[in-house]
Amino acid sequence: MSASANKKLMQDIFAAAANPDPAARDRGLFTTSLADDAKWIVTGQYSWSRTFSGKESILNDLHGYVRTRLRDRTRTVAHRFIADGDIVVVEAKGDNVTPEGVRYDNDYCLVFRLADGKIKEIREYCDSVLTERALGPFPQTALSAAN
Repeated sequence: MSASANKKLMQDIFAAAANPDPAARDRGLFTTSLADDAKWIVTGQYSWSRTFSGKESILNDLHGYVRTRLRDRTRTVAHRFIADGDIVVVEAKGDNVTPEGVRYDNDYCLVFRLADGKIKEIREYCDSVLTERALGPFPQTALSAAN
């Protein structure tokens, strides 16, 4: 796919997931666009830093645990997309609250690598101090296939 097609796919994924109405949100496009062998790399040197290998690990280990730490009204709103070949960089801002009422509005830089219309790799850069302050350390028990 071209850089513009990759950028459009990422714009569509974020638009579907960022809808302010939780009932209208569609996270299915992300799920269907994620390659079975995709990797999500949480950068840095803190408890969340690791590579989640495979679609199931990304959806269950990473996103599954994050969903337990946030209220139902979770969303991440993208505000910039930059595409170059098979790479799309997305700058985004979270709009989230923990069950304890703590705001978790992290700033993200997400670097997506795509191949044939599928997301193969995601590198996440964010405020690690805010992540651990709001969500706590990432528990080892939440892992099944992450390394």
